[in-house]
Amino acid sequence: MVNQTDNDVLKRSAADHWEANAETWTKHARAGYDIYRDALHTPAFLQMLPNIKGLNGLDVGCGEGANTRSLARAGATMTGIDIAPTFVRHATEYEQKEPHGIRYLTADALHLPFDDAQFDFASAFMSMMDMPQQGDVLKEVFRILKPHGFFQFTILHPCFVPPFRKNIRDENGKAVAVQVADYFANIDGSVETWWFSSLPQAEREQSKPFNIPRFHRTLSEWIGMITAAGFILEASVEPMASEELAAQEDVVADTRITPIAWIVRLRKS
Repeated sequence: MVNQTDNDVLKRSAADHWEANAETWTKHARAGYDIYRDALHTPAFLQMLPNIKGLNGLDVGCGEGANTRSLARAGATMTGIDIAPTFVRHATEYEQKEPHGIRYLTADALHLPFDDAQFDFASAFMSMMDMPQQGDVLKEVFRILKPHGFFQFTILHPCFVPPFRKNIRDENGKAVAVQVADYFANIDGSVETWWFSSLPQAEREQSKPFNIPRFHRTLSEWIGMITAAGFILEASVEPMASEELAAQEDVVADTRITPIAWIVRLRKS
């Protein structure tokens, strides 16, 4: 069992890793190397989203603010929080140059600095699986939502992106199957090292790879945490690339075999 002291260490470690990643992550994401996000994931997330025009929203784990800006462009009044000050600095600087009416704060999702029932909705784009104590984060989000508010978030798919995932390719290099393992491993803060797969070799030689802390939970554990927080599971999507997109962007082609992401929308009754 993980005790409170261990949780504090995990939280500090995750915060330190994301602060160390933030400068390069911002540079590479804004240069268009996060193809999975831009080509498939964010469009699927926005397509699933209810009408948010005129609503007050919170983006949890906002990073450099790209997805927060998408929500603001959809008509919401947004606040974005991230545990990494460098991400918040980059997001704030972008807001100053190109205003979207977004407020950014450095904050911990386990202790949201907001009153009860303050927001109409909350979002989290691919951040929840990188946080310790996700059940407590869900309870915090539940607390700051108004009655009937919703929380839409996405994570790496618990079933199809467990701690081990490998594409099986044919003689032409086409992904034809996916091998997964360690689904039932309870991972708390294991660090994975990688670059965006589309990053050119020349850029890799000049940049350190990302160190990403991972907190893997099974699908059953996620559903248990969701219901324990008081939420109702309202909708679920597993994004799959179209044939045209898969042919255009090999990065997302394997999502036609198994999904990489799980997008869920939760409702506070």
